Amino acid sequence: MSAFNAIGEDREIDRDEFTPEIEPQATWCPGCGDFGVLKALKQAMPEVGRTPEETLLVTGIGCSGKLSSYFRSYGFHSIHGRSLPVARAAKLANPGLEVIAAGGDGDGYGIGGNHFMHTARENHDMTYIVFDNEIFGLTKGQTSPTSPKGHKSKTQPHGSAKSPIRPLSLGLTSGASYIARTAAVNPNQAKEIIAEAMEHDGFAHIDFLTQCPTWNKDAKQYVPYIDIQDSDDYDFDIHDRREAAEMMYEAEDALYEGEVLTGRFYVDDDRPSYQQEKQATGDMPEEPLAERYFDDDYEWERSYDLLDRHR
Repeated sequence: MSAFNAIGEDREIDRDEFTPEIEPQATWCPGCGDFGVLKALKQAMPEVGRTPEETLLVTGIGCSGKLSSYFRSYGFHSIHGRSLPVARAAKLANPGLEVIAAGGDGDGYGIGGNHFMHTARENHDMTYIVFDNEIFGLTKGQTSPTSPKGHKSKTQPHGSAKSPIRPLSLGLTSGASYIARTAAVNPNQAKEIIAEAMEHDGFAHIDFLTQCPTWNKDAKQYVPYIDIQDSDDYDFDIHDRREAAEMMYEAEDALYEGEVLTGRFYVDDDRPSYQQEKQATGDMPEEPLAERYFDDDYEWERSYDLLDRHR
């Protein structure tokens, strides 16, 4: 018995299956990098062999939040900064689902920054795509956590006095076990990284550079870009935490100097996921919790049966 009969189905997958049957007209601006995320995500799904019925996409608020409207799968459009708690709960209840969370840089690194840090720290098994355009786009161009120092906007007309956060370094120090950066202008790399992230057992963080031609003309198109895995100028071990940290720091500095460094920055394949940790301590059953909703014979436990009375 399975909570979703399609989970584990062995068949050929076509990227067109992830286009809604009645395809809504995308409301992203012409030239928006978000189109690149959607394309790369659709192309990655056949690579990992997942069907729409095996996939859950949880989005936040902002231009990035529209992704779930243009992508056919199970979907949940959460409130601002809260895509990760919803995604975590879904994955814990039904580990067979391929869970993807998505949000913008303001959504993920600002309003939902606390959820980002703790989801990474606990190493929940999911993929988190952050649309990083260095601006609040949907609300018409306010300064975001990744806007460079001195950037002028409606909320900072004299220029931002704050240095931007370092998203790659933040993911590493928080505990993410897979960290990469790609860009909408590099669709082949983006597809490969998304597929790798989904196949990774643990929290996979993708900082996805998405140009905003309407509200952030300073960032331009994030070109030319350099793939650090293909360049002879960058030689480091992605499995070495210290070397990865140094490479991330260099990449984060370079971005605001006009040099776009993309690729895989850190991979830890040995760290157990949150679910594995909880099962090892006996705090989580081996069977998916979601199965219980489909089992008429299951006798539900209550908290007062599981916990000793407080005396």
